[in-house]
Amino acid sequence: MTARPALIDGFGRTVTYLRVSVTDRCDLRCVYCMSEKMVFLPKAEVLSLEELDRISSAFIGLGVRKLRLSGGEPLVRKGFMTLVESLSRHLKSGALDEITLTTNGTRLAEFATDLARLGVRRVNVSIDTLKPDLFRTLTRGGDLAKVIAGTEAALAAGMAVKINAVALARDNAAEIPQLIQWAHGRGMDITLIEAMPLGEIEADRTDQFLSLETVRRELASYWTLTDLPLNTGGPARYVRVEETGGRLGLITPMSHNFCEACNRVRVTCTGTLHTCLGRDDAADLRAVLRAGGGDADLVAVIRQAVDAKPQGHDFQIGRGQTPAVARHMSTTGG
Repeated sequence: MTARPALIDGFGRTVTYLRVSVTDRCDLRCVYCMSEKMVFLPKAEVLSLEELDRISSAFIGLGVRKLRLSGGEPLVRKGFMTLVESLSRHLKSGALDEITLTTNGTRLAEFATDLARLGVRRVNVSIDTLKPDLFRTLTRGGDLAKVIAGTEAALAAGMAVKINAVALARDNAAEIPQLIQWAHGRGMDITLIEAMPLGEIEADRTDQFLSLETVRRELASYWTLTDLPLNTGGPARYVRVEETGGRLGLITPMSHNFCEACNRVRVTCTGTLHTCLGRDDAADLRAVLRAGGGDADLVAVIRQAVDAKPQGHDFQIGRGQTPAVARHMSTTGG
């Protein structure tokens, strides 16, 4: 078999991980992610299921081994399961190691069994608090019980579940140990994430920023944290909490730049390729498709963009500073 050509950037990093947003729409309005009155994209601007498949498949042909589907909230996208079923052919052929999903969990109970049947073995579920009232406030109306039921359904279907929690100084800082214990007690990994300056929102993120270096020091004052060499393809650094027996991930884009080993790129639901989450670099893959471009044209644009992938991001946070990039995380994809 002829080896597939690797997708290598200008700094010698091989891109093996693609995150694809399938929609900018979401059934929640998390305060650190979206404006309360979000204006969503017209349908014509969003990639069709066929276009999403074609772009994903082009990357897989260039050596991508891991595909993460996200949103917005991917499970609200009409026809989403049809897309998963189509992309699962790459799992069966061995061209792809895994398809994973990032979800808010509100519809996970409905789809967990089918996702597992189609080869999805891992899902990330966003839960920032175990307090129903605070959850409702942070998500502007979300039902925590429904999300927890989604995690239970995913576990019952045989999928590994990882909880993602954004560390928020004013809201969940004191609750972080409880969140960790809850996740580990159910056999789930948990990853803490620093608040990132993406898109204009009503709140001042400066007040909410909580350094995970500070969180780790506090946790280490009463728990034993053992560094792990684990690499799941993303930016998290992992430790094992010896007292709970579970894994804890730390994503620190603000307090520690994790760019030196970056192996991932993102495609938005409009077909824009971003090779760095914290930069406004962009390549328009949708334009190539809708101009009638062939696979070779698509590959050429992808290669050119990846070759120009920046060495690191420009994230910084401070009172009165504009976001590092104007686009919201819901548009970029988690």
